[in-house]
Amino acid sequence: MIAIIDYGMGNLRSVRKGFEKMGVEAVVTGKPEQVVQAAGVVLPGVGAFADAMANLRSSGMDEAVHRAVEAGKPFLGICLGQQLLFDASEEWGLTKGLGIFRGRVRRLPDGLKVPHMGWNQAEIQRADPLLEGIPQVSSFYFVHSYYVDPEEQEVVLTRTEYGVRFASVVGRENVYGIQFHPEKSSGIGLRILENFGRMVKKCC
Repeated sequence: MIAIIDYGMGNLRSVRKGFEKMGVEAVVTGKPEQVVQAAGVVLPGVGAFADAMANLRSSGMDEAVHRAVEAGKPFLGICLGQQLLFDASEEWGLTKGLGIFRGRVRRLPDGLKVPHMGWNQAEIQRADPLLEGIPQVSSFYFVHSYYVDPEEQEVVLTRTEYGVRFASVVGRENVYGIQFHPEKSSGIGLRILENFGRMVKKCC
């Protein structure tokens, strides 16, 4: 079973329904012990980075995330959930993140309409099981004002152009992050959730 982390931020039910449409069992939980016991973990989220980190720490979910990642369980961060996987964010000052990926979260360049909202293309940079069956260039639904800037370019799986060419999907070993919302990206986005579910079944 996949545990979808409930830490008070994000449209959790739409993510769960996205998995269910693809025949993947998932449960929303606010219990760290259930996250640690799950076969796979999803960290969704919308809103402010600092508030999200505060909620994760106060609930003990930050430790649960690290334990799940270190155990080799498939892990997926979505939107703000992707950003939280990095060292720090520049939103409203500098806030320390989970530090699973090296790099910072930066604001989209001045002069652009922010948030970046709507459909935009993601171009695959390297093949990965998470992206199986996804065309080289595909459109997904974005809602964000900040983007991840990885120090290690080898973790970048797709890039998207919006004032800056940013990493829209990152991945290394068992951990992935997606800036767009797969659960709101029609069949192409649901295929990514299905791929993740398949990875969980193979792993655990």
